[in-house]
Amino acid sequence: MAPSVRVLLVEDSRVLTERLAEAIGQITDVQLIGTAETEAAAVALATREPVDVIILDLHLSQGSGFGVMRALATTQFKPQIIVLTNYDLPEYKNAAFALGATHFLDKSLDYGRLPEVLHEICEAHHSKH
Repeated sequence: MAPSVRVLLVEDSRVLTERLAEAIGQITDVQLIGTAETEAAAVALATREPVDVIILDLHLSQGSGFGVMRALATTQFKPQIIVLTNYDLPEYKNAAFALGATHFLDKSLDYGRLPEVLHEICEAHHSKH
């Protein structure tokens, strides 16, 4: 049996964090290893714990998702990054992909696609192990 896909959720809305954590908890083979509300907390968790996937908001209470991606780009840690934002702007999308994001989802339009994206990542993860 392949190991669970380890997910870090970076979101500064407590209500959305709770909803996403509940949704993630329903997905087989996905383990939510932690949540973070700030850029510094996200980078600290991602570099301390093995993380396969980061679900990342771009606008955080302190710092930004872009800052998280920049910080991780200089480390050996290379989790897949799913950007989940209210700011579906072409320049944000391009910048996120340039910094290593693998998916870019609009909270209002693509929220329901998150489980599907996580299932795809799980399948790819299991085929490697």
